Amino acid sequence: MKILITNRQKRLEFTAEYRALIKKAVRYVIEHSKMSGDYEISVTITDNGKIKEINREFRDIDKETDVLSFPMLEFSEPEVPFEEEEAEADMPLGDIVISLEKAASQAAEYGHGTEREIAYLTVHSMLHLLGYDHMEDEDRLKMRAREKQIMKGLGLEEAYDK
Repeated sequence: MKILITNRQKRLEFTAEYRALIKKAVRYVIEHSKMSGDYEISVTITDNGKIKEINREFRDIDKETDVLSFPMLEFSEPEVPFEEEEAEADMPLGDIVISLEKAASQAAEYGHGTEREIAYLTVHSMLHLLGYDHMEDEDRLKMRAREKQIMKGLGLEEAYDK
């Protein structure tokens, strides 16, 4: 599995611990999913201004957000791609964009560390890359249950409800 992490922001320190935690979360999600194969995931760390631009460009929403997901595969249901073949070497699974600035402010708002928030945002986004969504109540409940299961498996407290 190839995990590409790029820090494109200068406002906050992006530590080696954050980088290691993102890699750990990505690997854990893949290893504990129905997916098999060798995937490539790109993670970009940015600030509120840049994620707002990306959100406006790709989703027509003119406001900052915490994380954006850009899946490369289509799924018949979460964790089950339409193409049931195993992934070729470094098959792109998708791109994740995290606002470190937003993660830090949400961590303070929710009363936990930035590390936990970064892990949660990574898990949340990885589930989107695996076909999960939260637009309908039933889907939201499935996704939240999976998030909580993964966060617990990572040794972190349950993710908060958004």
